[in-house]
Amino acid sequence: MEDLKKKIIDLFFNEHLKVKDIANRLQISSAYITKIIQSDNRYLEEKNFRKAQSKDKRKIAQNEFIKQKRERIRIEDNYYAVQAQHNQAISELSKRTHLTNENYRKWNYSAYKYNPSKHRYEFNDALGRSYDVPKYVKER
Repeated sequence: MEDLKKKIIDLFFNEHLKVKDIANRLQISSAYITKIIQSDNRYLEEKNFRKAQSKDKRKIAQNEFIKQKRERIRIEDNYYAVQAQHNQAISELSKRTHLTNENYRKWNYSAYKYNPSKHRYEFNDALGRSYDVPKYVKER
């Protein structure tokens, strides 16, 4: 009987197991375990230690939850922004309407360089240009 009490006290105070885990391991009731550990003079100190540990874990978990929530919102916002850009591009490049020179320049922004002296965007001739591609697009 004394060996069992020593084992319970050792598992609770030294290995920091929960009452439920000790009960499962030793196959005895949790009420008996609680009665034994409460009779020890270290119980209040251990209880406060575990309470502080739980508080720290909760704080970390809460911060992690908030970070994940912010990340989900950021991803959703990016998704909706890309979706809006995609819909804009669809409407601009649709065959139902004529693509304006300015929209063509925006769509091929790397092919045009801005000329500040003439206030216009000029096509890079090194890329090769077909007849229907505008040579320059005036700034608005």
